[in-house]
Amino acid sequence: MELFWWFFAIVLFAVGLIGTVVPALPGTTIILAAAIIHRAMVGAEKSIGWKTMIILVLLTLVSYVFDFVGSYFGTKYFGATRWGAFGAILGALIGLLFGVIGLFAGPVIGAVAGEFIAGKRMIDAGRAGWGSLLGNLGAMIGRLLIALVMITIFLIAVPSPF
Repeated sequence: MELFWWFFAIVLFAVGLIGTVVPALPGTTIILAAAIIHRAMVGAEKSIGWKTMIILVLLTLVSYVFDFVGSYFGTKYFGATRWGAFGAILGALIGLLFGVIGLFAGPVIGAVAGEFIAGKRMIDAGRAGWGSLLGNLGAMIGRLLIALVMITIFLIAVPSPF
């Protein structure tokens, strides 16, 4: 039965890795759930300890911070005003309602709209939107790296079933 829960955890790890790239799935949360389910089903002596669990929870929270801060810093790096940065964050929140496309288009549209509200020219608004898109891509790479670290920590912490 222990092998089944190992297989189950590995399948969830794979789904979680896909979820870090496909914004519709909460990737790091799925990976954390796999670790929790593994501990609950196999037992504490054959799974992760509390310290490892706390580390995984913290890494999951950091990955969510990347989501919201990525577009903000991307727009600021490309010279957006506070309105553009605020628009990117608001666009990211509204984009959550529109699936995968909304998660990429929302921050860009929000940053451009925020720059227009601030009275910027089209070229400046476009730069802010481009920065928001690059910030989101950077956040996606950061989430992917965090997910890989989480899986590595789990595999190191848990004794092999073989």
